[in-house]
Amino acid sequence: MFKAVTDIFFDLDHTLWDFEKNSALTFQKILKEKQLEVELDKFLDIYVPINLNYWKLYREDRISKSELRYQRLKRTFDKINVHVSDELINMLADDYIENLSSFTNLFPHTQDVLEYLSPKYRLHIITNGFQEIQEKKLKGSKIHHYFDQIINSETAGVKKPHPYIFELALEKARVSPKKALMIGDSLEADIMGAQSVGLHALHFNAHSEPQHDLCKMIDSLIEIKSIL
Repeated sequence: MFKAVTDIFFDLDHTLWDFEKNSALTFQKILKEKQLEVELDKFLDIYVPINLNYWKLYREDRISKSELRYQRLKRTFDKINVHVSDELINMLADDYIENLSSFTNLFPHTQDVLEYLSPKYRLHIITNGFQEIQEKKLKGSKIHHYFDQIINSETAGVKKPHPYIFELALEKARVSPKKALMIGDSLEADIMGAQSVGLHALHFNAHSEPQHDLCKMIDSLIEIKSIL
């Protein structure tokens, strides 16, 4: 299926780095430090879909980075009827970013799959995450050394699914689209974005989405070893 592929581009959050698990641990730490009496599971049930929605708005350039960081917390506290001052929300937003990369949980089989792929393919990252923490995530979870090019939306100036970030990644990796494969969790940002400039795509179904015909889907990273 991917016989011509020489280069593989991975998304980071929700694909290799277990964002939800690490995010939950970060909130557990910072809410306790700020002595906020909030039930963590209840908080996360509300926060997770709000965060995904605000990331979509951020991806579409409809809100700024600072609005994303503030509003996702503000809306969550409002929904669970916990009054938190703007000052404290801004402190929590900063604490969250500062602490998030200190947690290093990866999706099952990440290390195994990267070890398997690295002798055969050149591996790269294309991420919409904030520049200041993505490198820390890669280094902290001990997978940074597997990757040749690490393309970030803040340095690219656009976010996936914008064609330019994929074009920039191909240019930096010195590879043509027909020899490149994108693996990611977001149907819109990773799969459709990559396909729009001619890359092959493999959808890691991290969010239990319905089946589709856009490309092959996998439910576990270990399946990559039987495909590539």
